[in-house]
Amino acid sequence: MVAQAADVRSRPANLPTLEGMPLHKARPPLGQHFLRDTSVCARIADAIVSPPEAHVIEIGPGRGALTGRLAAKGVPLTVVEVDEALADGLRDRYEGHGQARVEVICADILDIDLPDLIAQRTEGRAVIAGNLPYYITSPILRKVFSAAAGIERAVFLIQKEAALRLAARKDSRDYGFLSVLCRLHAEPELLFSVPPEAFQPPPEVTSAVVRLRMRRDIHAPPGFIDFLQRCFTHPRKKLLNNLSGVYPRETLRQQPETDLRAQQLDLEELRTLWDTLEADPPSRIARP
Repeated sequence: MVAQAADVRSRPANLPTLEGMPLHKARPPLGQHFLRDTSVCARIADAIVSPPEAHVIEIGPGRGALTGRLAAKGVPLTVVEVDEALADGLRDRYEGHGQARVEVICADILDIDLPDLIAQRTEGRAVIAGNLPYYITSPILRKVFSAAAGIERAVFLIQKEAALRLAARKDSRDYGFLSVLCRLHAEPELLFSVPPEAFQPPPEVTSAVVRLRMRRDIHAPPGFIDFLQRCFTHPRKKLLNNLSGVYPRETLRQQPETDLRAQQLDLEELRTLWDTLEADPPSRIARP
């Protein structure tokens, strides 16, 4: 879990810190907010390690706040860290020092072939975890969803606003494309909130831990995700308008659902609309 040593003189009262870890100054372009609250790390580790034999891939371990908790539990662990200095620190701490089950990879998770990495590390389904940088949360989530067939579950610490969108249901303010994309691949569960003072430097917003239990019956035919994205392109517009660039308006008007906004339909209702519209391919006027 991305974590940075805090100056003890400036830390909030009663906030546990991670002792004995080398200092590292974050590079601002990486957008790092290092988790330093050991009680939060413990709760996240407990959410990850079940069952204990699953291979864990941690994204953005930083100084190893969460890595240490997972290593102590004896789980097979691969950590992917983009910052070379942080990756070197993790290697010094774990590799070759009796931590044979901890592997450190210095790379950008977005550049890694995640299904291939999972297949090389385990014969079963992996667990993905991490403290995700706010500015690339969506790309990482999409990458994880694309590899969902090889993933048992994922546990992420992310901006609370994003966590609420993942777990949102229809007719709610937070419901949108990310919500249906998530439910297409997983069952989301919002576990708990994490205040800004649990990080160094503290972010300006509250974070939250979300657990995603990946579905085993994922059904996403070609074009369906593009269809979902188009449905939510303009949230305030009706589906008739959002889909009129793909299907003739006269075809759309035959479906009562197109008089509604996408936020008023759940995933299965949107899937039914997709199936109906795709039953007659010649009715398409363009590909999204």
